[in-house]
Amino acid sequence: MVRLMMPAARRRAITGILAAHVFRIGIVLLTLSLGALLLTALSVHAWPQNQPRNQSQNPSSNQSQGHLSNPQPNNLSGPLGGNTSFPGHVCDDMGASMAGMSVMGASMGAMTNHMCITPLRQIQPGDVERAKAVVAQVKAAIEKYKDYKKALADGYVIGNPKVVQLQYHFTNNANVRLADTQFDPTRPSSLLYYRSPTQQYRLEGVMFTDSTSATEDELNQRIPLSIARWHEHTNFCGAPASKVKEYFGDHPKFGMFGSIHTRQACDAEGGTFFPIIFSWMIHVFPYEDNLKGVFSMDDDIPHFH
Repeated sequence: MVRLMMPAARRRAITGILAAHVFRIGIVLLTLSLGALLLTALSVHAWPQNQPRNQSQNPSSNQSQGHLSNPQPNNLSGPLGGNTSFPGHVCDDMGASMAGMSVMGASMGAMTNHMCITPLRQIQPGDVERAKAVVAQVKAAIEKYKDYKKALADGYVIGNPKVVQLQYHFTNNANVRLADTQFDPTRPSSLLYYRSPTQQYRLEGVMFTDSTSATEDELNQRIPLSIARWHEHTNFCGAPASKVKEYFGDHPKFGMFGSIHTRQACDAEGGTFFPIIFSWMIHVFPYEDNLKGVFSMDDDIPHFH
């Protein structure tokens, strides 16, 4: 598999954030970043939710609150291509070519063994209009959050504010829980802020999430899969305490940039394997002037003009 290299300094920064938040009580529970940060509010999704969607509609259930009283690992393994071992999870093989990986940008491309990306569907009548309607709702809803202090006042929390990042996620826990069962374009799970030369928090977009149990059809109902791709972070091997340093370096073994991406290899190294980390996710950049830019998977560039 071709691998798109990201700058070593940035990879070390992301890996440092990951390794610094390893929680060891028999297992490794980890929160990881997209682009350069930790999505701590999404740690409730570190275990897959295997129940069918119609079993999670009760607001009082543990499932709807993002917690599992008896979590069970699933059988998802392998990189981006062609895996259907977990019902509803079909992963596109974008990592098979440099062209596919370059679409994701270096930060996302460096995690190709640890991501599941939905395949593009044939465009259907009404898909473009549906996508544009979502974008219009998002843009109107987040206008006030150009002032990041208003986001904080409305319950959004900055992920790792003391760490210098290129892209910051401000996450709202209530919206994350809501997203497990319904889609409201006016209530994104996270707001995305880009660090520009003149502004630490410049609003550039949002992130929506969905339950790990969501099928391809359910994701398509939210945002058409002919227009955009959702992704999950997968195949995470948490390092044992004696090997934490191997999250780092140009050739790490563990974590989201690690060479280990199967349960067998992780077990052999004494690690703890997580088939899926967090929810389905998608970024939306409503200030771009075309749908390709709006649903870009490249977090390394600014998405405002």
